[in-house]
Amino acid sequence: MAVSIDFAGVSGPEPLPLDVISIQSQVVYGCVGNSIAVPVLNADGLSVAAIPTVLLSNTPHYSTCHGGALPTSWFAGYLKDLEARDALRSVRTVLVGYLGSTTQAAVLARWLGTVLERYPDIRVQLDPVLGDDDCGMYVEPAMVSAFQTHLLRFAHGMTPNAFELARLSGRRVETVEQVIDAARSLLIGGTRWVVVTSAAQHEWPSERMYVVVVTKESAEVIEHERVSVSPKGTGDFFSAALAAALLRGLELTHAVKFACRQVIDSLALTRQSNSAELRLPAFGSSLFAKE
Repeated sequence: MAVSIDFAGVSGPEPLPLDVISIQSQVVYGCVGNSIAVPVLNADGLSVAAIPTVLLSNTPHYSTCHGGALPTSWFAGYLKDLEARDALRSVRTVLVGYLGSTTQAAVLARWLGTVLERYPDIRVQLDPVLGDDDCGMYVEPAMVSAFQTHLLRFAHGMTPNAFELARLSGRRVETVEQVIDAARSLLIGGTRWVVVTSAAQHEWPSERMYVVVVTKESAEVIEHERVSVSPKGTGDFFSAALAAALLRGLELTHAVKFACRQVIDSLALTRQSNSAELRLPAFGSSLFAKE
């Protein structure tokens, strides 16, 4: 006997739910970019779509390094295919870090403009990776203008270090007051906060360092331990931990303090194990187990 089944009104399978789209570098060996951000975000139970901007064997400070920026057509295709899979409906944060070219910045800006028009509640957290005081610029100089022209206006929040803040704002950042002034100059459009790491180095107390949290209404200096080891990827770790904390609902300053503690724990483990690369602490079931 034939059985007739009526599928009217039955929808197809749902897309994979995503919390975060993380757009940054990836390495085969090491803990930078998505190679550190994804495990940090996953540790708090967040579902992540990781889009690489460059794919390298390791960071370029080693004697050999292979790989490079993803072809523009691939990078644009990764972004478009997330839309094609209807994968953006549950996304809460787009985390942007190291970009491989000014062309990628322009492609990403066009995509963000379309996505945010359709999903205005998505928050863009931008880590404008340009360089650092200890090594100068490690992207092409035109990336400063690319961030200014294409991406700053989309950021709900930013996490530059002091070196990057100086170049994006065109202002001096030697003192805490100068850092606050420079950060406030970036609070335009929809940008609500700027968190500046390694800020005002000449004013650091012994064995301590500053992170400065700046909004239009307030500014706060967070002082934390300075660990005598400097592996690559601490900024990427901090940005991912901050994103996880904010998605959990922590208030901004509390979230920054939490992210700082996570990075310090990781640096302490890295020093203790004499590791050439950043070591991740045993997170357990959640980054927030200590909270």
